[in-house]
Amino acid sequence: MEGIHTVDIVLALENSEREDARRKAVARKLKIAPALISEIRLIKHSIDARKAQIKVHLRLEVGLGQPLPEIEKPSIEYKKLSDSARTVVIVGAGPAGLFAALRCIEKGWKPVVLERGKDASARRFDLAPIMRRGEVIEDSNYCFGEGGAGTFSDGKLYTRATKRGPVRDVYETLVAHGAPMQILTDAHPHIGSNLLPNVVKALRESILKSGGEVHFGAKVIEFLHTASKDKLRGVATATGEEYLGDAVILATGHSARDIYRLLDEASIRLEQKPFAVGVRIEHPQPLIDSIQYSYPRGEKRHTMLPAARYRLACKIDDRGVHSFCMCPGGFIVPAATENDEVVVNGMSLARRDSPFANSGMVVTVEPEDTQKYQKQHGVLAGIAYQKDLEISASIAGGGKQKAPAQKVKDFIAARDSSELAETSYFPGLTPSRLDQLLPHSVSYRMNQGLRKFGKSMPGYLGEEANLIGFETRTSSPVRIPRDEKTLHHPERKGLIPCGEGAGYAGGIVSAALDGIACAEAACLS
Repeated sequence: MEGIHTVDIVLALENSEREDARRKAVARKLKIAPALISEIRLIKHSIDARKAQIKVHLRLEVGLGQPLPEIEKPSIEYKKLSDSARTVVIVGAGPAGLFAALRCIEKGWKPVVLERGKDASARRFDLAPIMRRGEVIEDSNYCFGEGGAGTFSDGKLYTRATKRGPVRDVYETLVAHGAPMQILTDAHPHIGSNLLPNVVKALRESILKSGGEVHFGAKVIEFLHTASKDKLRGVATATGEEYLGDAVILATGHSARDIYRLLDEASIRLEQKPFAVGVRIEHPQPLIDSIQYSYPRGEKRHTMLPAARYRLACKIDDRGVHSFCMCPGGFIVPAATENDEVVVNGMSLARRDSPFANSGMVVTVEPEDTQKYQKQHGVLAGIAYQKDLEISASIAGGGKQKAPAQKVKDFIAARDSSELAETSYFPGLTPSRLDQLLPHSVSYRMNQGLRKFGKSMPGYLGEEANLIGFETRTSSPVRIPRDEKTLHHPERKGLIPCGEGAGYAGGIVSAALDGIACAEAACLS
């Protein structure tokens, strides 16, 4: 039985970090004496809090009669590109764009990355006006800039897209560029908004060091075609530059609404798709801890337990109602991209030590739900639907990024909130009737969904819970179609729609995986 083995064990929380407890559990599982175990190493760690007795599931690499091979921090060296390397233009420096660029380099192609916003360091300073004065810098904010929307809004890496590509490779690439090693073993890995900017900058440095290009303040305003109009050959920016390549990977994220308009004006086919809108629901983190870990409110969370998370989902009639982007120990932030709107999102730092927990609480919107906008806006009706909600939130909030809010109990009872619970939302809250501001098809289903969730999580609908409006940027309401095999747009060769903004991803890791796939497609051009 000598050799290297992978063993799954379950331990009580208080024993889960003890080396002797792990060895005894492994020995029992393998039916051997503990003395035969030379070495053990953690592969995966997850907490099971479904019962009062909290358990920890551990996957361990075990050496029997021999030590485990030495493990080193992932390190990736990218080769220097040749002067004759063919070029791929990549629009957008979010995870899809950055990982596409790295894969292009691995394939020997030169990536030219264009980002409308600023680099991560400069971008951080542009968040101050929106937080302190309610003023949005429209090309540099929580959505636009190096690293995309994820850079300053959490850095959650958990994904169910395990069949879409090498998830482990994405994690190792992030670790090689400064992310904590812990993301390789956590069941729900997370970097944190305080650490992610440096990781993003390191990814950029790898691109530049290999001979790729990254341009900031490069807002695309035109698509450049061949004379026959059937192939894209590049893009032009607001600063007057033209960037040409063998393919254009369009990885602009779900908030670059001007890109959808440019595509529509250029008669490049788009499609409506389902999306979701709703609110952020916020609670004190100790309340969520007590619910999820099954201990009395007021009791302190065990030091070995992280801030508790939750995931809730149900169907009301024919539409889904679900939590989205849950942020334990987090903050609610203003994620608007224009000054006439209010949009909220959630984030947390690496330690997740804020006294608040928040999550999106959203309802699915199908293309037929946007019918009243379709005559004027056509395929962009979903964007008009989102925008209307965002403007109504700004008006109800009273301006300067104040957000409309309602206690969850008052939302369910359809009444005014005379006061609101404490919040992490820095610009401030204004008591408002969210149940009336939201379209009836959304507020009705959310009301019913919240009632269901309150039964599964007693205390979830209590006095300390606010609903804050509006969470509208869950995903793009538009899909840019592409051929299943070539990944090029079916009517514009050379255009490769990519990531969240194109409708093919839903988070940092899935966007990175899609970027890798799109780069491979581009390098076959």
